[in-house]
Amino acid sequence: MKALVQRVKTAKVEVKDQTVGEISQGILLLLGVEKQDSKEIADKLLEKVCNYRIFSDENDKMNLSLKDIEGELLIVSQFTLVANTQKGLRPSFSSGADPVSGKKLYDYFVKQANQKLPGKIQTGQFAANMQVSLQNDGPVTFSLEV
Repeated sequence: MKALVQRVKTAKVEVKDQTVGEISQGILLLLGVEKQDSKEIADKLLEKVCNYRIFSDENDKMNLSLKDIEGELLIVSQFTLVANTQKGLRPSFSSGADPVSGKKLYDYFVKQANQKLPGKIQTGQFAANMQVSLQNDGPVTFSLEV
């Protein structure tokens, strides 16, 4: 499971010109699911996302987590994160989970996130053509794997 975490002031995702998810201060999480991923991996990644200290404290040091600031989380499925780009000029998606397994684990991740951060979770639409807009705060962006 791979995640791209962006600290944002605002973010939203649209599908067919309709907003399906929108947050204010928090994290835009682009999430890619691989074949070997499991619920245990999803749980570890979610724990890391919720507690990763990427928000500034009173001394302007990255010392606070999403939980600490009571921020919001926008979770967007991003199949292309799992691409192998080491060879050639075209990405390979052979390590990506099949759509059924990927959706099942994505849905599990979202459900667990809702339990950890009730009322703070928004999502995109799995496997849809989405338009994502954001105001990256910093900019601060991290690639996370567990």
